[in-house]
Amino acid sequence: MINLVIGSQWGDEGKGKVVDLLSRDSDYAVRFHGGNNAGHTVVVGDKKYPFHLIPSGILNKRIKGVIANGVIIDPDVLIGEIDKLEKGGMSLTNKLYISPRCHLIMPYHKALDEAYENARGKNKLGTTRRGIGPTFADKVSYNGIRIYELMKPKIFEEKFIFQAKIKNKILKLFGVAPINIKKSLLHFKTIRERLAPFVKDTYAVLHEAVITGKNILLEGAHGVMLDVDFSPYPFSTGSNVVTGAVNIGSGIPAKKIDKIWVIVKAYTSRVGGGPVPTELFGKAADLIREKGAEYGTTTGRPRRIGWLDLEAVKFTCGVTGADYFALTKLDILTGLSQIKVCIGYELKGKRIAYSACGYEELAKLKPVYKTFTGWKEDISYVRKLSELPKNCQRYISFIEEFLKVPAKIVSVGAERNANILL
Repeated sequence: MINLVIGSQWGDEGKGKVVDLLSRDSDYAVRFHGGNNAGHTVVVGDKKYPFHLIPSGILNKRIKGVIANGVIIDPDVLIGEIDKLEKGGMSLTNKLYISPRCHLIMPYHKALDEAYENARGKNKLGTTRRGIGPTFADKVSYNGIRIYELMKPKIFEEKFIFQAKIKNKILKLFGVAPINIKKSLLHFKTIRERLAPFVKDTYAVLHEAVITGKNILLEGAHGVMLDVDFSPYPFSTGSNVVTGAVNIGSGIPAKKIDKIWVIVKAYTSRVGGGPVPTELFGKAADLIREKGAEYGTTTGRPRRIGWLDLEAVKFTCGVTGADYFALTKLDILTGLSQIKVCIGYELKGKRIAYSACGYEELAKLKPVYKTFTGWKEDISYVRKLSELPKNCQRYISFIEEFLKVPAKIVSVGAERNANILL
């Protein structure tokens, strides 16, 4: 069985928790795109485990974690995650595999990201400033450096010096301090030694897993509303998020995927710039943000809050071929007297689909809402759908009917077992 988990919104939908749940029956957990601008959090008892690069399914003992070729890697972040897991008692030997085809986020990529954002002034994109965009730009312009080169010291040094000298000239134009090449090369020697035991041909590992019928869980890193093609570009991430990215980023043919799960947060949030059609301001937004701890796992920035946008989620279900959805953070809406859901868009008095919108249309359109009566009961201990408040059940049923996709998991709390399984 091969399961794919994809975020349906602007990220931060609670993918980490659902991945952790599904990984209990999996042999491999695979990251296939994105970088450390992603943040998945798993709560086990009183412990929080934030993941940015290592697949969050790795917490389960039977799982082998794979960082496949489509992921771009900040080596310092990755080593930090490895160290934390190993200090916590987890042995990653023969448990974590990293593709040599992964491109590396270099110090100059992060410096360029910062420089570009500063130069945009009031037109900032709201990037995470983690060097994601500049790294993907180097990848497609044949200027990237991969783990493959990192493992070959002479080739790496030659390529790094060449690229760093070019990037330093650009950084000087922006008034940003250049990269110290000599110091960086010494640091990368340490990185090489630390990562070498985990580098493996991940295509071969996953190909063998597929043909032998192993259970594989593919972890999408971002939401479809951030996909580089299907988002309101340029307010996007640097990679593709949709189902086809699995083949590109891991080597697993998309047709081999058995079930596609989209994760739907019971409301909307996002970090960064760009239009959010259902965005809320004032007391309601503040209440949801604080109650839902809506601060970026990667950036720590407060997330923008909005009502659930089903027009956008319906597009996600269509473009990904969703089989099921998991509804997360439903408990955060407890206590609200009214809850709104966006069921369509209007622009200049006429209906317009998400697929017909760019960032300009999304910023100007008017959401069409359906309003539900809320509930006051604590639902965090509920484990059966029939025991939820009637108003809460109506909310779930409407989402299913609108999306024409069945719900299979309803999350009612942050703890890993706080779920209703349908």
